[in-house]
Amino acid sequence: MNLNERIKEERERLGYSQTAFAALAEASKHSQINWEKGVGAPTASVLAAWAPHGVDVLYILTGQRQAHSGVALTPRQAALLDNYEHTSEEGKKIIEGAAFAAAQSAAPVKGGAKRAA
Repeated sequence: MNLNERIKEERERLGYSQTAFAALAEASKHSQINWEKGVGAPTASVLAAWAPHGVDVLYILTGQRQAHSGVALTPRQAALLDNYEHTSEEGKKIIEGAAFAAAQSAAPVKGGAKRAA
């Protein structure tokens, strides 16, 4: 699958029309049609504008899905995940336990607390 096919796939996965998807990046429907046909490619600023809307920019560019595809992480969430990924197994257990305990003591939230496997 090539770049233009992945652009269309991401747009459809997120449920956007060509017009609405282009508008996220302040582009025209004509530009969107061309990108999906392989006539030209979106700029870095277009990709950056799509990212907060759940577009997996890494997938569009490389064909490889991000670990949290479809979910735009805040800087705090990204930092927490980075810390988790770069710690020892013991550190991971501590982080998981702290997150579970904090979620249990908080008001009910959509999805609820989940203990790590």
